[in-house]
Amino acid sequence: MFTTFTALALAGGVLRLVLQWQLKTRWGISLGIPQALAGALVVLAGLPEFIKPFPFPMPLGLTLGLLLPDLLLRGA
Repeated sequence: MFTTFTALALAGGVLRLVLQWQLKTRWGISLGIPQALAGALVVLAGLPEFIKPFPFPMPLGLTLGLLLPDLLLRGA
C-alpha cells in the first residue's frame, strides 16, 4: 500500500514529467529551478505549521516530487 506521502511524491513527479515534456515539445524550453531555491522550498514545506514564517500551501510529498529532479540533477 502507498502512504499519502508516497502517493503525493509520485503525483508530483508525474506532474513535473508531463509539464517538462509539454514545455519541451510545444515551445522548446526547459524548466529548471536552482538547487538552493529547491532545497529551501523543501525545507519550508517540511517545517511544522507553528514554525513556518508564512503559510506554504503544498504538502512535503508533493513539493519533493516536483523538485526532486532539480535537487538530484545538475544543469549543464
